[in-house]
Amino acid sequence: MTEQTSALHQGAFGRRSTANDVTAGIDLAGKNILITGCTSGIGFEAMKTLAGRGGHVIGVGRSQEKAEAACRSISEAGVNGTMTAMGCELENFAAVVELTDKVRAMKTPIDILICNAGIIGRSNLERVGEIEKQFAVNHLSHFILINRLLDQVKAAPQGRVVIVASEAHRSTPPGGIAFDNLTGENGYSALSFYGQSKLANLLTARELARRLEGTQSTANALHPGVVATNIFHNLPTFLSAPLKLLGRTFMKSSAAGAATTCYVATHPALEKASGVYFSDCNPIAPSAHGADDSLAKKLWDVSEGLTQDYLV
Repeated sequence: MTEQTSALHQGAFGRRSTANDVTAGIDLAGKNILITGCTSGIGFEAMKTLAGRGGHVIGVGRSQEKAEAACRSISEAGVNGTMTAMGCELENFAAVVELTDKVRAMKTPIDILICNAGIIGRSNLERVGEIEKQFAVNHLSHFILINRLLDQVKAAPQGRVVIVASEAHRSTPPGGIAFDNLTGENGYSALSFYGQSKLANLLTARELARRLEGTQSTANALHPGVVATNIFHNLPTFLSAPLKLLGRTFMKSSAAGAATTCYVATHPALEKASGVYFSDCNPIAPSAHGADDSLAKKLWDVSEGLTQDYLV
């Protein structure tokens, strides 16, 4: 995987590129695409762009109503794309199973599976069952989604799994993943546990890429950049206020924030790229923990144990 990263040259796109820029000239007609978190921000912009390029986009939002409203808004904006709205509250693992059952019933390959939805936790500890909420929603829900739809991804001519991670993966508890404190009960920091969940996203892509070796399918992770989206609404005021103040200077627009997602999902140059971490539409090196294959395998095994009732 390191060799792949070094072999990928710095491309024509960068920090200022938009989703439209990186997909220019790409025809997605006949492609089936599923994206979570489609109702706002990066997910909404990515769905609009991919549908506009001819893809059939299954847009997943926290509720059926919100997903339908997002699809309707894109259509009313004049985008002549095909979209199917589906609702799923990702913190409810049973709802993820219901979602995947509906997608399986469509009996079509999934050319692109984009795990985009995510949360930043509140300063006070919250859990889903016995698991800290950010780890449950950002990582485990998508772990279930990927595993239950993987056969459909592999059935596509060149299926791609794209996982939205973050440079926050560099700020984690000691060891990267606190396997002995996934509940958060032995100490909790919203930002370090967010970083842990984003490291889990990156490691999932890395281990999945290893498991997909010998197939036509790929798995990659990315950092979208700092984008002014709804994900920041849970941040405490002492963090959210400076972000709002500096946002106009340093934050990307949603159109630029969705660029790396759309690039990794669609660009022909990345047909063989797998297990790579991207930022600003170019490969970059992850943290030492993010490049740890043994940690990636351990996380996969632990995640299987935590979600085994939902993977069948």
